[in-house]
Amino acid sequence: MKKKFSFFSSIQFKISVIFILLLLSTIEIIGAYFVHRLEQQNIQSFETQVQLPSYITTPLANNLSKNTAKSRRQTRAAITEYSSGQQISEIVVVNNQGQIVASKANNTQDLVGKRTTNPQIKSVLYSGRKVTQISHSDREGSYYLSITPLINSTTGNNAIVGAIYTRADMDSVYKNINDIVFTFFVASLVAGLLGALISIVVARAITRPIAEMKKQALRMAAGDYSGQVKVYSEDELGQLAIAVNNLSIKVEEEQENSDAERTRLDSVLSQMSDGVLSTDRHGNIIIINETACEFLNTDPQTAVNQPLVELLGISATTSFEDLLDNQAERIIEQSAEYEDDLILQADFSLIKRNTGFTTGLVCVLHDVTEQQKIDRDRRQFVSNVSHELRTPLTSLRSYVEALNDGAMADPQLAPRFLNVIQDETDRMIRMITSLLSLSRLDQGTTKINLELVNFNEFFNYILDRFDMLLAKDREKAEKAGTTVKRYTIKRIFTHKDLWVEIDPDKLTQAIDNIMNNAIKYSPDGGIITCRLVDTQNNLILSIADQGLGIPRKDIKKVFERFYRVDKARSRQQGGTGLGLSIAKEVIEAQGGHIWVNSAENRGSTFYISLPYDPQETGGEWDEAFE
Repeated sequence: MKKKFSFFSSIQFKISVIFILLLLSTIEIIGAYFVHRLEQQNIQSFETQVQLPSYITTPLANNLSKNTAKSRRQTRAAITEYSSGQQISEIVVVNNQGQIVASKANNTQDLVGKRTTNPQIKSVLYSGRKVTQISHSDREGSYYLSITPLINSTTGNNAIVGAIYTRADMDSVYKNINDIVFTFFVASLVAGLLGALISIVVARAITRPIAEMKKQALRMAAGDYSGQVKVYSEDELGQLAIAVNNLSIKVEEEQENSDAERTRLDSVLSQMSDGVLSTDRHGNIIIINETACEFLNTDPQTAVNQPLVELLGISATTSFEDLLDNQAERIIEQSAEYEDDLILQADFSLIKRNTGFTTGLVCVLHDVTEQQKIDRDRRQFVSNVSHELRTPLTSLRSYVEALNDGAMADPQLAPRFLNVIQDETDRMIRMITSLLSLSRLDQGTTKINLELVNFNEFFNYILDRFDMLLAKDREKAEKAGTTVKRYTIKRIFTHKDLWVEIDPDKLTQAIDNIMNNAIKYSPDGGIITCRLVDTQNNLILSIADQGLGIPRKDIKKVFERFYRVDKARSRQQGGTGLGLSIAKEVIEAQGGHIWVNSAENRGSTFYISLPYDPQETGGEWDEAFE
């Protein structure tokens, strides 16, 4: 049903109202400013006219300072003879005692010689500050009041000898202002009426082409593209009318080219990296692109008219009606025709007409093989963590139960059980600390604090620490009457100072992990060889042990999390399988690289390469590794 059109809701009416309001508001703002300025100027001019000149006030001040009968007569004569036109209606001269000396007014002559009762005059005599005031009343009209203190400058102390009270009528001033305001109001009213007429004409000139373009749009919506909008001018509305005419021609051309666009769409589908299939309302394939054919190992001729659920291989568990009711994504594995498993994610969407009738289904296939692999690795990681934590927890539970059952009272078993509990607890703490470090590295929240470091001294400091630990372990073993694994750290360093920017704390952690592995898997009395050399753009440090080595098939996996070459031996020696993973992440975060060379029964050598600028020097390097 066509909505009834109202003139008051038309754009023509809105433009007219807006134009009139803008015009009136502009006139009112200008008028208010003009009247305000006019009033200020008239008042300032009036104040200048009624201001007593200095040739009157100076003699008055001298006469008041003498305070003799003759000076009072002279004051009254000066006030009586002074004339400033018709503005001043009253002049009163008061001495510093508040006594009225002279007055010029019709009804105030009998007050001469008496004390004034005006509080404003008393205030001026007391403060010495001039007072001016403009007042309005229905009985007296508008008048200007001025009370000026008289100062005798001849004595040198500028004493106040009296004051002059002046009153002047301002009715004539405000009458002139009101006459000007009335004239301005009449002019504003005439301008508003003319503006209203002009706004109506302008609004009609704007809305007339718009109304014709509306008619043409309705014809185009009905499928009639033959009409043309009349162009009245070359302004924006004229350009819009030309655009509407061009649009009518273009729409007609596009309607004729719809079949060609379908062909282009098929070409686009064939180039997509995702597989796309479309069905009719019975679930049979009508469109399939080349990528989908590759995923499903079929060809377009075979796939067309084949049921979608059979082509996807889900007919045993899902019908086409199920897909119409529930378009949730499904995972489809294709493994029969591929060397490696191919995992596809199928997303479904309904094809509907404007009426809501379903005419088919669109299926988009994404290759999620890599994503699924990552998910499997994540699940395996969780499984490994659970297993690694369960082993020490089971051991802890067993020893705690044994202590509760009476082993606590055994002076030989109790300390040994408590040592085992402490070792297993330390092992879990180390594992959790390592997992937190890896988590922060994975999330990118670990901050790398680079410092310019003399790497020769830095590496020596770390190796010195391991020498000290060995000495302490030997001392404890001698006191306890036990033995400890012996090893020797051999250092082969370049004699040139190598200054590099690294994070000392995190690189210390990485080197500690590698050194701990070298000590752990070296034989008793073995030699751990540490080298430090430089190339043109890198420094390379290596740590070589004389242990059992790593099988060739395991070398690529040693930096994976929880991976152990010999799991039984690693658990026995307290390893978590995370040390090398942390070392790799830390070194790569600083722009470095880590790798290993190894052979069974011949030991392993781990290499760390870090960026190095030969031009860097330490300058005043006051940080020492102690």
